[in-house]
Amino acid sequence: MFVRKYVIMGVQGSGKGTQAGLLAADLDLVHIAVGDIFRWNVQNHTKLGAQVRRTMAAGLLVSDDLVEGVVRDRLAQHDWNYGFIIDGFPRNQRQAEFFLESYDIDGVIQLDLPDGEVHRRVLARRLCSGCGMDYNLIANSPHQPGRCDACGGTLVRREDDTEEALAVRLREYHEKTNPVLDIFRRKEYVVSVDARPAPEQIQQEIRKRLDLPPYSQS
Repeated sequence: MFVRKYVIMGVQGSGKGTQAGLLAADLDLVHIAVGDIFRWNVQNHTKLGAQVRRTMAAGLLVSDDLVEGVVRDRLAQHDWNYGFIIDGFPRNQRQAEFFLESYDIDGVIQLDLPDGEVHRRVLARRLCSGCGMDYNLIANSPHQPGRCDACGGTLVRREDDTEEALAVRLREYHEKTNPVLDIFRRKEYVVSVDARPAPEQIQQEIRKRLDLPPYSQS
């Protein structure tokens, strides 16, 4: 049995979740989105969620110990028979070294997106306060402005989607993530893909760079 293990990296708004989801569905991979695990804990008012909420509201990244613990616990479930694609980790040098010591990987997908486009995309994101469905006012507007198509709930911004918090996150991302990419590049794991085209084009380019079967929408 062929097991594939990938990391997908990119600044907020670069489409990591979309691209990871397309790969996971086609190759029977488990998509592990670290941000989603944290958001679930926030929405369900767990102790971990309370810590995360305070950190995100300040526009900061959660601590290495917290993130590493969440990743270790998730991968220990071993429900990834054909492999996994992990999104939102590692975010800095220490996390990258922890990850490489613990797991073999087959590739790192870097989604490259200019900061100006990040601002445009992130500040257009909305979340349903009722059912939690994601919207983007640029590419995925609801039929009725400000209302969720699924449940009719009010659409709100995530509390960390502000100009101020985004500026902090972008600065931290560049300062901490570039050294991570350098570590992976030295091991020749990284494929860098332009994140500006349509999602299907990006997916096709990822497949080509990783020598995977072409993407089919059927």
